[in-house]
Amino acid sequence: MKKHFCYKLSLNPRLYRNEDWTENDIETVSIHFNYLKDLLAKKILFLAGRTVHEPMSDKDFGIAILEVDTIEEARTIMENDPAIKGGIMTGELFEFSLALFRD
Repeated sequence: MKKHFCYKLSLNPRLYRNEDWTENDIETVSIHFNYLKDLLAKKILFLAGRTVHEPMSDKDFGIAILEVDTIEEARTIMENDPAIKGGIMTGELFEFSLALFRD
């Protein structure tokens, strides 16, 4: 039976101000988004999203909830996220228990 895991994404503090983003940073986030879309198509990603504050700060975070067999599989997926590999974001992994959700 599949389990749920959540990885929390935190933005690198260097990127809190929009004017500090480089073309490479923007490209990395685009690749990150496509990585998540691919996981969604494979029915591995249950949902993903982020908080919205202006200006961005250490209070902001994103989450990706995965549906996989083991925490090791979830960790591999998180560690291969292009935003984490590229240093744009850091990730923290948690086992996650869904209590209520809409079909």
